[in-house]
Amino acid sequence: MKKKYIHKEQETPKSSLFGLTKKSHQINLVILPEKILTDKFFVKKTITHRLVYLIVIAAGFLSSCSTDFSGKVCPSIVPSPTVNESQSQISRPLTPTAEDNNFVVGVVEKVEPAVVQINTSRTIRTQVPQLPDALNDPFFRRFFGENLPTQPQERVVRGLGSGFVIDPNGRILTNAHVVSDADTVTVSFSDGRTVEGKVLGKDAVSDVAVVQIPGTNLPTVEIANSDTLKPGQWAVAIGNPLGLQQTVTVGVISAINRSLNLSTRPSSYIQTDAAINPGNSGGPLLNARGQVIVINTAIIQGAEGIGFAIPIDTAQRIAEQLITKGKVEYPYLGLQMLTLTPEVKQRINNYPNSNVRILADRGILIVRVVPNSPAARIGLRPGDVI
Repeated sequence: MKKKYIHKEQETPKSSLFGLTKKSHQINLVILPEKILTDKFFVKKTITHRLVYLIVIAAGFLSSCSTDFSGKVCPSIVPSPTVNESQSQISRPLTPTAEDNNFVVGVVEKVEPAVVQINTSRTIRTQVPQLPDALNDPFFRRFFGENLPTQPQERVVRGLGSGFVIDPNGRILTNAHVVSDADTVTVSFSDGRTVEGKVLGKDAVSDVAVVQIPGTNLPTVEIANSDTLKPGQWAVAIGNPLGLQQTVTVGVISAINRSLNLSTRPSSYIQTDAAINPGNSGGPLLNARGQVIVINTAIIQGAEGIGFAIPIDTAQRIAEQLITKGKVEYPYLGLQMLTLTPEVKQRINNYPNSNVRILADRGILIVRVVPNSPAARIGLRPGDVI
């Protein structure tokens, strides 16, 4: 028997995809008889045929699989819906569900018919120099001075604000600055109706005004008690900011009893972070039950989320006087006063030109009395201590 040298391959299985085994080959030199070589040849041939068969099966499997060797997953094939399924989805009624609605929707539906847009216009007449265009220049004005021929010129200034109906007979509450000096007042409702209005009265101190329009059985708002307001309560504003009719914004009551540091305004404003813009003035600020709690009236330029409103209790009291009397009467004494302290007493008594001698240590010192005022008529004088 002849001896031949062959290479013996030792197979070490390694992990691979789909259960196939990769083989690493380690070559050893082995002497085998010829018969063994013949048997080995047939065994190796059989293994080769089986390996080819497995490769063909694996290729077919890979061609239909949604996974590649890069790790990316191909989208699986989903059968498209039938014609009947598509038609049923299109014909599904679009009715609101419980998740689509909240308390704000109910507030708007309740109050929106009573909220109005107020448009005003007034004519301003001025005297302008009557000069040719070529001479209407500062260089020539130095020679003519102020003795120039003039001609009247008119221009129309338009205003925009909001309001709400407080009486079914057509009384509307708004801000005084919305209708101030207006020649014409036009009121528009959410349903498209537009009527002419008349200012019954306005008060610049409280910034409250009442407008009268013709009509009966008009939708009205419900009034709340603004004395019970607390920071953190819901606040819903409805108005016409920048002419965008029936705009709704939501926030909370940020603070109460705010002061704007204005001598002509009260110091009991309500602060809110509900968005208020020019055109919201005079519109209502509502609670979660759809009741009016304040009237939107002022904003701070350059700030976001800071708006101020007049408590509805104050506005109602002012409105009643405007309706019955056409004006608001404020009680006053006609005094300028100063808190008296020992330091103030010492400074006044030590002042060489002072004709007043203060004896009391504490109290209210009258500094000035307005002529013909109630205080003057009852005989109060500067230097008196209350």
